[in-house]
Amino acid sequence: MTALPDPGQPGRHVIVVDLGYGDAGKGTVVDWLCATRHVHTVVRFNGGAQAAHNVVLPDGRHHTFAQFGAGTFRPGVRTHLARQQVVDPLALAAEADHLASVGVPDALDRLTVDGEALLATPYHRAANRLREIARGAARHGSCGLGVGESVRYGLAHPDEAPRVADCRDRELLRRRLTALRDRLTAELGPLDAPPVADCLPAFTAFADRVAIVDRSYLAGVLRAGTVVFEGAQGVLLDEWHGFHPYTTWSTTTFANAETLLAEAGAAGSAYRLGVVRTVTTRHGPGPLVTEDRTLPLTDPRNPTNPWQGRFRFGHFDAVAHRYALDVAGGVDGLALTHLDLTRPDPARPALKLCRRYDGTDRLRPGPPGDLERQAALTARLLTTRPVYDAPPTDWPAAVSEALAAPVVLTSHGPTAADKREHGRSAADPLPAPQEVG
Repeated sequence: MTALPDPGQPGRHVIVVDLGYGDAGKGTVVDWLCATRHVHTVVRFNGGAQAAHNVVLPDGRHHTFAQFGAGTFRPGVRTHLARQQVVDPLALAAEADHLASVGVPDALDRLTVDGEALLATPYHRAANRLREIARGAARHGSCGLGVGESVRYGLAHPDEAPRVADCRDRELLRRRLTALRDRLTAELGPLDAPPVADCLPAFTAFADRVAIVDRSYLAGVLRAGTVVFEGAQGVLLDEWHGFHPYTTWSTTTFANAETLLAEAGAAGSAYRLGVVRTVTTRHGPGPLVTEDRTLPLTDPRNPTNPWQGRFRFGHFDAVAHRYALDVAGGVDGLALTHLDLTRPDPARPALKLCRRYDGTDRLRPGPPGDLERQAALTARLLTTRPVYDAPPTDWPAAVSEALAAPVVLTSHGPTAADKREHGRSAADPLPAPQEVG
C-alpha cells in the first residue's frame, strides 16, 4: 500500500511519526489530515507537554500544540491522551486558555484522558532542571518540563507514582505528591516548587473538568470514525534507539500506537505515515552529521532557549532517516515538509542531499536497551563527515528513492492549504480543508 486512505474509508486510521529529531512538521500534517479525512479523534501516545506542534490557519491564527491534538482547530475533532502520555494538568490548562484566545473555547470539552497516564508535577519539573544544570557543559538538551523525570520516577516507583486517576482522590494524591517531593528533595536538595497543599486544588480541579477514562475507552473511539495517532518528538530521539545520551524518555516509533490498536482489536488497521523535512534539524546538543552553520535559516517557532540551546540546521540526511525507518519498521508513506525552502533563492545556498557518510551508507539498529552500543554510535557520529550529492531537481522523487518509500504528501508552507497529496490526479481532488467557525 502506498496512497493515503481515501476520505471516509471506514476502519482506516493513520499514525503520524517524525523520522528525524523532531520539528519536522507533524502538527501541520495532522491538521491537514483532520481537515481532509473527516477525523473523529486525535490520539496522543507518547511524550508530554514538551511537544511543540505548530499549526497556522490561513487567517493567521496560530497555536503550538503541546498536549492537545493538532487537529483541535477543526470543529468537533476530539483529543484523547493515552496512557503512554505524560500529562501535565497545569500546562494543559494554560494551553486551553491560549486556544480559547484564538477561537477554540471548547478544547477541554473535547478532551479525554486515560487514568493510567503518569502526571507531570512541579516537583518533576524542578528536579529535571536541577539535573540538567548539574550536567554543566555536558547537558543533554532537556526541555526542562519534567516529562523525563516523571517517567524516571514512574519506573523507580511504579505503585506510588502520581497518575491522572489519582486526581479524583485528594487524600491519595496528597500522599503520593508528598512522597514524590520528599524523595526528590532527599536526592537533589531543595526544590523550586510550591507546597503540596498549594498544588492539590489545581489537580483536583483538573479531575472535575475533564473526562478521565480507562483503557477500554479507545475501542469505541476507533469504531466511531477515523482516528489519527499523533506522535511526539522523533525516532532519532527514541529512548532505546536514539543517539544516547541525547535522547528522550519516550518510545517515539509507531510501537505505542500499534499497542493501543492491538488492545482495541484493531491491529493492522492504521496507515503508517513518516514525516521528514527537506532540511534536517535538531534542537540542542547531539549528533547532526549534516549540520551546516552557513545555511542562513531560522525557525521563529523554535528559538534558542536556556534548556535546549540552539536550533540547528543541516542538509537532508538520508542515512539518519534510513536508520529511523529501520528502527521504526518501515512506513506506508512519507510526508515531505518545508519544500518552500528548496525554491531557488540567490540569498542562500541550495539545500543538498546526503545519501552516505564518509565510510558508510547505513547505520544498523541494535537491540533495544543496549545503551552502551548507542553511546558508542553517538561518539562515532559526532566525528562523522557527510558526503553530498548535487541538489535534487525533484525533491519528492529524490527523497522517495533515497529512503525507498513513497512520498504521498508534500508541504510547501505552514497551512493546510499548502499541502498536496503527491500523485493524486487533479480530476480526483480531495475535499477542501474545513475552516474553523
